[in-house]
Amino acid sequence: MAQSSNANAPDFQPPPPAMTGPREGCMGDIIQRGGEELRVEKVPTRLTTRLHQPGGLAAVQAALSPERMRAVAAGQLVEWQVAADLESALDQARQHPDVAFASHVYRLVDSPQTWVYLTDELTVQVASSVDQATLMGWLSDLGLVIDKPLVGISQAFVVRVTAAATENPIKLANRLLRQPGVQVAEPNLVIQLEGLYRPVDDRYPQQWHLFHQGGSQLAAGSHIHAEAAWNMTRGSRSVVVAVADDGFDLDHPDLQGMGKLVAPIDLKDRDAVPLPLQSHENHGTAVAGLAIGEENGIGIVGVAPGCAFLPIRTTGFIDDASMEQLFGEAVSRGAAVIACSWSPASNYFPLTLRQTNAITQAATAGRNGKGCVVIFAAGNANRPVSGTINEAQWPRNALSGPIKWLNGFTAHPDVITVSASTSLNAKAAYSNWGPHIAIAAPSNNAPPSMALPQVGTVATGPEVRQSLPGLGMVTSDRTGGSGYDTSAYTQTFGGTSSACPVVAGVVGLMLSVNPNLTAQEVREILQTTADKIVDPKPDPQLGLYYGTYDGRGHSQWFGYGKVNARAAVQAAQSRAWSQRRVRQVISQQNRTALVIPDNQPTGVESTIVVSQAGTVADLQVQVSLQHEFLGDLSLTLVAPTGQTVLIQGRTLGRQTTLRQTYNLQTAPALMAMIGQTALGAWKLRIIDHAPAAMGRLLEWRLSLGLG
Repeated sequence: MAQSSNANAPDFQPPPPAMTGPREGCMGDIIQRGGEELRVEKVPTRLTTRLHQPGGLAAVQAALSPERMRAVAAGQLVEWQVAADLESALDQARQHPDVAFASHVYRLVDSPQTWVYLTDELTVQVASSVDQATLMGWLSDLGLVIDKPLVGISQAFVVRVTAAATENPIKLANRLLRQPGVQVAEPNLVIQLEGLYRPVDDRYPQQWHLFHQGGSQLAAGSHIHAEAAWNMTRGSRSVVVAVADDGFDLDHPDLQGMGKLVAPIDLKDRDAVPLPLQSHENHGTAVAGLAIGEENGIGIVGVAPGCAFLPIRTTGFIDDASMEQLFGEAVSRGAAVIACSWSPASNYFPLTLRQTNAITQAATAGRNGKGCVVIFAAGNANRPVSGTINEAQWPRNALSGPIKWLNGFTAHPDVITVSASTSLNAKAAYSNWGPHIAIAAPSNNAPPSMALPQVGTVATGPEVRQSLPGLGMVTSDRTGGSGYDTSAYTQTFGGTSSACPVVAGVVGLMLSVNPNLTAQEVREILQTTADKIVDPKPDPQLGLYYGTYDGRGHSQWFGYGKVNARAAVQAAQSRAWSQRRVRQVISQQNRTALVIPDNQPTGVESTIVVSQAGTVADLQVQVSLQHEFLGDLSLTLVAPTGQTVLIQGRTLGRQTTLRQTYNLQTAPALMAMIGQTALGAWKLRIIDHAPAAMGRLLEWRLSLGLG
């Protein structure tokens, strides 16, 4: 139960000595390393092998029939991805005559982007009281042999797993630690050097716009560097990305997830179920997948898979009231980003005062005054967002001579207008252009395919119909045989409809690391961190050369360049540090000791009530507790708004005393608390995740820097 008091804590009796090793239930999911315990879990569908000889690779491949394979650990191991039952495949590998060693692949629970590969080696150190015969007996019982002594350290050895072993090196190490006199038993782990986070969703390798390493029709750097950005954040559920479009297949697994869906609304049918009801309403599902597609191990991944999703089904028409309703509902439902991959069906469409104001209000007054980030697709006519073209050769001379072009939405000063680049780092032939383009993002090349929905009855321009080089975008599609493809995914999505949600996802990542950014600051960061791609060739339809940059660093085709997720998120994170201006520091403590319930999933909470109003610009949490096995505990800070941050995972191993200070340097996840209100009840939640060890919270202190 929660407590709130500043009374002195009663005396706390020291706990009994730490256990000599993990409990039986933890034998296979705890790795001993550097005196700490790291909890791991198996990666589904992956295993590794060490072969007796490289020549046996083909035979093992034929036996396992893997979906993919690659060398790891400088070629010492082969990683296999299998479609069949993993355990059966692992048994088959272990029995294969060409395989010397086979194991699961693991990932760290507290750092799931870190994959762990096991070798057949362990490091063992024993006390001086343990003689050679005793050690050899322990090793023999487990199927281990000494490979060599560890030079420079007394009583330390590298031991190797033999065919007689019946368990993996993690369990073997933990069993050794239960023997009296064994001081160290560490499996030799392989962790990829400087590896970037990479989702395991099966269609992710086809999503070239997120990251690629070259290939057919792939120019170097034509992706957005998403993997490097994901090392900083994969998005926060506190950041809501609204997508306004023709309908959304909310049964699609990539549009679902715990806390994913926020306040859906259907403006057309006036209800809360924005589903696609007509056969042609396929666009929104594909757009949403590119922005926020959930990372769930299957299908595709959006740029910001961790962000929340606000689906808004539009009326299909543009008028003052509908635009006020659309942007007003997005703001009132908590949108931080509003993505609009649609355009008016008119070559000249100035906004009315009410339409202009609806966007201005969202972009300046939304998000508690910081402004919603409003993003529009530039359009697919290969015409200026605002300008004049001497038109000729239109079918039936629909337009000829000097024709004015204007899309008032994309020319709005508060809108981030996105043009399209290709997998070859060139202009997408259909993409609209001009001085109002803010930034470019990857999409397909001509023809645009699944183009922007147009509101009205007049065509927006002559379509570029010739097929030009460049890959399509892979994203979610309607399920059950509907949509662009018979599967639940499409590989040929395109148009500036694809480029717009890519930028929306990048903005979602930026706001996840720095929720205090204003909409204008987001624009500035996007533009200053963009990649200056250059296309020196004339466009194939109009023969124009606008693929270079003027003195301001702006290109009519690419705006300020192609979006770079890594650089944008880094800049947003850096600005978060420089923006922290602390006017006042308040510090309060709770010194009421609490018993931590053993193996209780709800844990215990201790509360500090802050009566001072203000916005958090800095914070620090000091915790003092004792426990028989600190590796059982996790600590979470809960803000008055309900926002939670895990400040201590289960990585403390066999330590028994914790006196720790958590701040923005030691626990960067606390950045999520910046911008929160200070006023109200702050809670420290402590959960004991395993049985048979007890402890108490002694006291904790919360220091808030108010901006």
